[in-house]
Amino acid sequence: MTDLMTEPVSEREPAFWYLIPHGYMQLDLNPPVERIEALARQILSLPDEMRDRAEEVLRFYAGVVTSLNAHRVQACLVGSHPDDTGGIVFSVLTVSTVPTSGANAKLVIASLAGAAADNRDEGMRPLELPCGTGFLIEKKLRTTAPGRPPGGSDTPPQGEVWQGTVAVTGTGTPDIIMIQLVTASVELADDYRNILLGVAHTVTFTDPSLPEEGSSTDPEQWSATASVRSDFG
Repeated sequence: MTDLMTEPVSEREPAFWYLIPHGYMQLDLNPPVERIEALARQILSLPDEMRDRAEEVLRFYAGVVTSLNAHRVQACLVGSHPDDTGGIVFSVLTVSTVPTSGANAKLVIASLAGAAADNRDEGMRPLELPCGTGFLIEKKLRTTAPGRPPGGSDTPPQGEVWQGTVAVTGTGTPDIIMIQLVTASVELADDYRNILLGVAHTVTFTDPSLPEEGSSTDPEQWSATASVRSDFG
């Protein structure tokens, strides 16, 4: 279970929690300066033939972290899972908050969920989640793929990805919570949709470490250990 409560200068964002699915590792979006300096020293100590590549990776990581923070991403997790051929498939799961510019977040979600109900052919559909009403939108996109351009070309390689997004909000929450899953393994879209929906069904705006009155909630079910064990199929 991850607490994504942060403390911006302007206002305190509401806390929300969710379970991390099996096979995902969280990326540090706020690495301490000391860690970056240590990485830089390690890169400088590498042989010349390895240093340029390592510097490229570090710059890429810094650019990704900067971009994610600029888009109010609260968590970024990289998933790796075995496929049917014995290989490994990868995906990226992000959780972010989107301000509603003074509008009522629940009304915005209700409106979008209504639009989703009328546009199922466009990959949209409403969702009834334990934490409230939300909606799912999914699509396939052409985007820049990893790797260098083919010889003699200035155009970066292109590839297709599947992108699924769930939006939801809770009582007293001024922002919309966006959970997004992206993978280049388009043929496994059904499996990744199940993972995305599994995460969405665990979102809660109530601190699960506080047992309900009259209940005997076991704190272990919300522990980090339980999060790792969770399998969203």
